[in-house]
Amino acid sequence: MIEQQRPKVGVGVMILKGGKILLGKRKGSHGEGEFAFPGGHLEYMESFADCARREVSEECGIEIENIRFQYLANITKYAPKHYAHIGLMADWKSGEPKVLEPEKAELWGWYDMDNLPQPIFEMCKLAVQCYKTGKNYLDVSDLK
Repeated sequence: MIEQQRPKVGVGVMILKGGKILLGKRKGSHGEGEFAFPGGHLEYMESFADCARREVSEECGIEIENIRFQYLANITKYAPKHYAHIGLMADWKSGEPKVLEPEKAELWGWYDMDNLPQPIFEMCKLAVQCYKTGKNYLDVSDLK
């Protein structure tokens, strides 16, 4: 039986600390080699904030606070994967980022929003754009 293709729900967390944002270099998935925020799939019955805290803790071992909505996007750039992406923002609370899932990321670092490493993961590019413009909704047609 062929699995029906459906969009997945992804959550990304732009973490702010002293005017910088946390990015890791992706491995083993779409966007490999691109710099991205911590994040992942929303689990069944999980809140957005709990997903953000879990993913950040699992991937880089830091604590975050003041989790808030940033933007929603309908992402088909990495087709055949299709995501409803929930972009969240949070403030760094404590801890130093470490690579806790070496199969998913090779390094973590704090970067200035106006001097980001390249290439940058599509959802992070959108997050920075939304942060600077205040836009919070991007449908597929907006992303062509």
